[in-house]
Amino acid sequence: MTAAASSPDPIARPAEDDLRFALMDLALSYLFPAALRAAAALGVADHLADGPRPVAELAGAVGADPLNLHRVLRLLATRGIFTEDDAGRFALTPSAELLRTDVPSSFAPAVLMITDTTFWRPAGELEETVRTGRTPFDRLFGMPFFEHFARDPETAAVFHVGMASMSDPENPVVARAFDLPPDATVVDVGGGHGGLLLSVLREHPDARGVLFDQPHVLAGHRLGELGADDRWDLAEGDFFTEAPPGDAYLLKRILHDWDDEHALRILRQCRRAVSDRGRVLVVDAVVPPGNDPDPGKVIDLLMMSSFTGRERTRADFDALFARAGFRLTRVLPTDTRLSIVEGVPAT
Repeated sequence: MTAAASSPDPIARPAEDDLRFALMDLALSYLFPAALRAAAALGVADHLADGPRPVAELAGAVGADPLNLHRVLRLLATRGIFTEDDAGRFALTPSAELLRTDVPSSFAPAVLMITDTTFWRPAGELEETVRTGRTPFDRLFGMPFFEHFARDPETAAVFHVGMASMSDPENPVVARAFDLPPDATVVDVGGGHGGLLLSVLREHPDARGVLFDQPHVLAGHRLGELGADDRWDLAEGDFFTEAPPGDAYLLKRILHDWDDEHALRILRQCRRAVSDRGRVLVVDAVVPPGNDPDPGKVIDLLMMSSFTGRERTRADFDALFARAGFRLTRVLPTDTRLSIVEGVPAT
C-alpha cells in the first residue's frame, strides 16, 4: 500500500445516514417549491402536452435560459415532477400533467397562489413572527393581508383562481359528507366565487343557497353554472358585523384566517342569524394530537406567517363554539385534508 493510499482523508465525511445530512436536506428543501413555481410560471407543462422535447427546444418555447431550465427540471424530476430520458428530453409525469393549464384538473393556479410572494416573503421572516407573536405581512406589504388583497386586483386574481384550483376537487366530497334539514337555506360565509355552494346545491336539490361576501368578490361568482337561478341569492356584507338568515352556515377555510377574537365575532354573527333548527359547519383542518406528520401542522405555519389565524384542534373548536353560543356536536372526516366541525345553537 502506498503512502498516499494509506494517508487519512483530510476531510471528515459523515456517513450517509448521519443526521447532519437529514438536517441539511431539510434546510435546503425550500428550493423545491421555488423550482416548482418557476416551472408553473413558465408554463413548461403546457409545452410538453404533445410529448417529450429537448431542453433547448423547450427553453425556446417558454422563453428561458436552456441551462438553467435544465437544472430546474432536473431537480423536479427527482420528485417525480417531469422526467428526463437518456437523450436529454423532458416529458410529463402524472404530477406534471396537473401543471398544465388546459386541463380541467389543473393545479397550476394553486401552486402559483401558495408560492406567491404574499406567502413566500412572510414565511421567510418566520423568526420575527415567533419572537413577536405578530405577522410581518404588514411591515413587508404596508398593510394587512386582506386589505392588500382588496386593493390589488392582481393579488386578488391569483388568490381567487388559486383557491378555486385547490378547492374544486374538494367541494363535491365535502358537500356529500354532511346532511341538511329539509328545504334548508345554506349560507356560504365568505364563500368567494361560490364553488362550495355550487357543490352543496347540486348535492342537496331541495336546498337554497346564499353566497355571502364582499361586493368585489361576489362580482366574480360562479353560481350561474347551477342552471337554476331561483335557488340562490347573493348577499353583500361584512361577516364581522352581520350574517344573512339561514339554517346552515358554511365556513370553509374562513376561521383559520383569524385569531380567536375575530373568529368569535364571525361565529357570533352566525349564531344571531341562525334558525332554531340550524347549525354551523366549519370546514377546516383539525389538528390531531401527537408527533405524527399532518398537513394541518404545515398550513398552520402559513396562517401564522401571513395572517393572524391558526389551525385548531377539536378542543380549540369546542371552546370557540361554546363562547359563540354553539355546542359542538361532531367532527366529520372527509376524503380530503379537511374535516367538518358541526355545531348547533346551545340551549
